[in-house]
Amino acid sequence: MQIMTIDLTNVNTKAGFHMLMKSQLGFPNWYGVSWDAFWDAIIAVVEMPDCVVLQNWETFAQACPKDMQILRQVIADYHQEVPGKQLVLEE
Repeated sequence: MQIMTIDLTNVNTKAGFHMLMKSQLGFPNWYGVSWDAFWDAIIAVVEMPDCVVLQNWETFAQACPKDMQILRQVIADYHQEVPGKQLVLEE
């Protein structure tokens, strides 16, 4: 099983989150700062690892509560859309 851990320490903006995901997951240059683009990238654009673990996400959750809510929904939808692969918030 291929596991990738991404550390969200010091990520406190939506743009910061998306740029970190772009660099860590190898999203294409055209990738923008939007949840729709994020969904498209993880579903159809890049080959995702079997499991992506997001660590130290609490700062992002506090700074961007609406975006954190969207991220939680994306995670739930991802689990249904791509059986066998995981996107996990490490508690």
